Amino acid sequence: MTRITSPWRLFLVSLALLLAACQDASPQPQAPSNQLESILARGELRVGTRFSDTTYYEGADGPAGLDYELAAMFADYLGVKLVIDPSYSLSELFPKLEKGQYDLLAAGLTVTPERRKHFRFAPAYQAVSQKLVYKRGSPRPRDFDDLNGSLMVMAYSAHAERLAQVAKSHPNLKWTETSDMDSDELLQQVLAGHLDYTVADSNNLALNRRYYPDLMVGFTVAEEQPVAWAFPKTNDDSLYAALIEFFGEMSQSGVIARLEEKYYGHVRTFDYVDTRSFIRAVDRKLPRFQPSFEKYAGDFDWRLLAAMSYQESHWNPNATSVTGVRGLMMLTLDTADLLGIDNRLDPAQSIRGGASYLHQLYDRMPESIPASERVWFAMAAYNVGEGHVLDARRITEKRGGNPNAWADVKDSLPLLRKKAWYSQTRHGYARGDEPVQYVDNIRRYYDTLVWIQDQQLADKNVAPGSPQPTLQAPDENPSQVAPQD
Repeated sequence: MTRITSPWRLFLVSLALLLAACQDASPQPQAPSNQLESILARGELRVGTRFSDTTYYEGADGPAGLDYELAAMFADYLGVKLVIDPSYSLSELFPKLEKGQYDLLAAGLTVTPERRKHFRFAPAYQAVSQKLVYKRGSPRPRDFDDLNGSLMVMAYSAHAERLAQVAKSHPNLKWTETSDMDSDELLQQVLAGHLDYTVADSNNLALNRRYYPDLMVGFTVAEEQPVAWAFPKTNDDSLYAALIEFFGEMSQSGVIARLEEKYYGHVRTFDYVDTRSFIRAVDRKLPRFQPSFEKYAGDFDWRLLAAMSYQESHWNPNATSVTGVRGLMMLTLDTADLLGIDNRLDPAQSIRGGASYLHQLYDRMPESIPASERVWFAMAAYNVGEGHVLDARRITEKRGGNPNAWADVKDSLPLLRKKAWYSQTRHGYARGDEPVQYVDNIRRYYDTLVWIQDQQLADKNVAPGSPQPTLQAPDENPSQVAPQD
């Protein structure tokens, strides 16, 4: 991340003062100081956002969200403090921006013609489409003429704007707008049967379907539209110029692509059957093995280890592949011997061995890889082999990417299937697309498992940070005697 150093900061201040002077020289009434000058003089960037998985939320390690991370980077780029004000409703954000309470809105806003009339937008950093959502089991609507029931969207949203446009050619289209519920809550209303339909952005829907696989897409309400930050529409170009520089640098350096991968890379595809099967397995199978995952997880979140085990064996302790790997963590015989595991079909031994091997791979990954991403490299190595992952890092560097960023290496791994690339590597051919899907699946399972656990704690009024309850498996009495390897 490039931070504006003192010479550049002085340059921006001088530029801001020059712009202000030019405005003062005009015959019009004297304009206030330009926005960038005000931000630099104040020493803080005031940003409005909204609570959402796609924008801003409080994670286990503090504030998170794609828009939040970008806003923090922009504040650092300017050399000022970030002051962020999250809201639950779009209806609160736009009036505050117009009154000057915020310098900008970083709230996952779709750029629409109506919004352009009132606000200015920074360069786009995403694109989303709008989807008509209904509950599985109900008749699928394939266009607006098929809608037969209640339709509700957020007030002040791009969805409401789009429906108003559609109503011009579909005069019978009816819907209601709410400022009391956000998009996630409207999706839950559809699931509960209180609403027949709502409209959701494609990225938000992808995140929600990890937990609610019965959310179905009827049809596309609006094709892809840009997503960008909004700020007041004035003749002041100072903040806009800084935003153009910032987003240009973030795009060129791959930061935006890596943030998209971090938040959305693992949810670009959806498998209804797999998601439903996993949620059922959390209830029916996981309780038996949870104590061992917790015991042997070490520095990892036990739920991440559990998600990895599900990807390996679907929590079947007797799983065996055609290549001879066996058990919950699907260990090879050679790996098991090295780890001191004498019975791969014993659940506790398999989990202990898998956890130990993952820790070893994690520790062997180059220290230049950020700790937050190193686990994805280690898991890919668990699947395809450490040498092939290191080869993919070298390919990434040759292609001009960042070998320490999972998003870039993820794009290079499938090239290990192509002779033009694997012939240049130390370890040769590999089915490099498989570790990509492997890691994506684990990330989805992990997110879903964390959400399920959080819901259970909330239902039991357990304070965050308290010991997590062991799930109870219904109608199961599994044998405690493990088969011999």
